Amino acid sequence: MDTPTFTRLLDRMMRAAEAGDGDAFAACFTDDAVYHDYIYGPHAGRAEIGRMLVELFRRDAGPDYRWEMLDPLCEGDTGYAWSLSSFTSTVPEFAGRTVVIDGMSRFRLRDGLIAEYVESVNGCVAMAQLGVAPERMAKVARKWADRLLARPQTQAFVARGKRMA
Repeated sequence: MDTPTFTRLLDRMMRAAEAGDGDAFAACFTDDAVYHDYIYGPHAGRAEIGRMLVELFRRDAGPDYRWEMLDPLCEGDTGYAWSLSSFTSTVPEFAGRTVVIDGMSRFRLRDGLIAEYVESVNGCVAMAQLGVAPERMAKVARKWADRLLARPQTQAFVARGKRMA
């Protein structure tokens, strides 16, 4: 896939996410895709990805959700984009608080669709905007750290050690 085609796919995905359209959102992904959300964890398959958008994310983010992918780049089956998103929380304990999120996303692509989506977001920045208690933030950050350390790629990286010049 080239960058212009990738940009059009991202635009479709973002419009579907902003509209809360789980079917249109899921249609941007392969049947066996995995969506790694930094809050809700991994979701596999179109049905589960669409459900995550509607029943989890949009439930908590509310109707003013916005998402823009900026500076997308794509070569072959790999794409990257920086993103900004915002929403006003509908979670009862944080209701009415607006959050802006800055993130980076990696896409593995196949047959013109997204086969894997992985986002990297400093979720503590979002939690600070919500007013999450520091103890709870630490618990969530530990969960994210455990996820990172459990990845096969991370384990292989650590096992290799530093390259010598």
